[in-house]
Amino acid sequence: MIIIGAILLILGLATGLGFLWTVGIILLVIGLVLWLLGSVGHAVGGRKHYW
Repeated sequence: MIIIGAILLILGLATGLGFLWTVGIILLVIGLVLWLLGSVGHAVGGRKHYW
């Protein structure tokens, strides 16, 4: 999710499409939050680790 968010963020910046920029930021933030929760030991979506 982090990688997809970063790709959409770069594509939105390169093409000037605002919705790609917005979706990229949202996916990047959600991915980072899930990664942080998984790394501190909280179960995320029924899984102990979230990569």
